[in-house]
Amino acid sequence: MANILVVDDEIGIRELLSEILSDEGHVVTTAESAASARLLRRDSQPDLILLDIWMPDTDGVTLLKEWVASGQFTTPVIMMSGHATLETAGEATRLGALDFLEKPIALARLLGAVRNALDHGQRLRGPRPVPVVAPGAEEVAALRVRPPGAEAPPREPAAASAQSLAINLDQPLREARDQFERVYFEYQLSKESYSMTRVADRAGLERTHLYRKLKQLGVELGRGARRAERFDAPASPAAGVAGGPLDD
Repeated sequence: MANILVVDDEIGIRELLSEILSDEGHVVTTAESAASARLLRRDSQPDLILLDIWMPDTDGVTLLKEWVASGQFTTPVIMMSGHATLETAGEATRLGALDFLEKPIALARLLGAVRNALDHGQRLRGPRPVPVVAPGAEEVAALRVRPPGAEAPPREPAAASAQSLAINLDQPLREARDQFERVYFEYQLSKESYSMTRVADRAGLERTHLYRKLKQLGVELGRGARRAERFDAPASPAAGVAGGPLDD
């Protein structure tokens, strides 16, 4: 999970990007202008900034120059525009922007660029310290009573049996399988911070198939459920297609 700042003067773009990235498990903050972006960047310290080039008060390239000149360019930046020239895109890249997304932005292109930028930022920061977890009361008690040289008793694997999953084995196979799949996907969603991409990869499913499976099983996703409906909806030039291009 990462903190991402989206800067774009178009409210539709801000809302759609926010919904997509929140669906991936990220915390998203939005700014409608360069002035707002300056404040939010200072206060929220994002891990990544998606920065539109053409904005009414200060354009994105000028804002990027400002951050570079003041020594504040410490966060990966991806530039976005539907009207920028190759010269403008090249200038942003020379200033240090990691990528340039041309609108309309394809969903796969967006997610790939975000993933690469976050990986780049993580490499610059270095590995995060691994917290040391103290043993629980049961582990301490087991250590106290275990004879010297004796092996630790084997742990029962999580969800090792139908009983541990509370699945009724007397019901028809279809109902039992649906019940198991609900438990499985609820566990994976929680483990992967509700990232549809990671859950789909782990389950070996296409994202579209995963959304339909979760809807069929009645698994609640909150914001993700609304995203799923938009993803499966027919293409509409007026509304845009989630999973298709993001227009300016």
